[in-house]
Amino acid sequence: MTGQSMAISPFNSPLETGIRSLGVLSSSYPQNFDLQRLVVFDHLVVHTGDLGGPVSLHPRLPLRSAELLVRRALVERGLMLMISRGLIERVVDEQGFSYRASELAEPFLGSLATEYMQALKERAEWVATNFSASSEDEIRQTMNTIFEQWVDQFHSAQNQSEANQ
Repeated sequence: MTGQSMAISPFNSPLETGIRSLGVLSSSYPQNFDLQRLVVFDHLVVHTGDLGGPVSLHPRLPLRSAELLVRRALVERGLMLMISRGLIERVVDEQGFSYRASELAEPFLGSLATEYMQALKERAEWVATNFSASSEDEIRQTMNTIFEQWVDQFHSAQNQSEANQ
């Protein structure tokens, strides 16, 4: 290693997003979902409290809804990591690419027993139960609600900034 310190965080890394996707896919097995839906599900797993679910996995940070704008590449890298370990399968059909949990997913997730992992699994189950059967229109409405919250948060932050000047 050169003189630089390499700070690698497991949070919001491909590993964490891959495990969140794996949790939802395992809870929804044998359903499969495309990348866009998994991006939305990843956001919902982290922020369940915003939609009336369990307390959110991560803190309520201002402008958190904007995370959806940068989440896609991270979720995709997480899926590729889980595929490379045989935990998620890529499905190719007439609709394109989608993803589902492999038979190894449940035993793998069962072996992870930290408090954080238990909370993540509970929230993944909540998302799967409440959104896996949702139509594209219902998912779009959920996304619109998230974006409306983001716009409101952005305007509040902007107004507060202007008031402080």
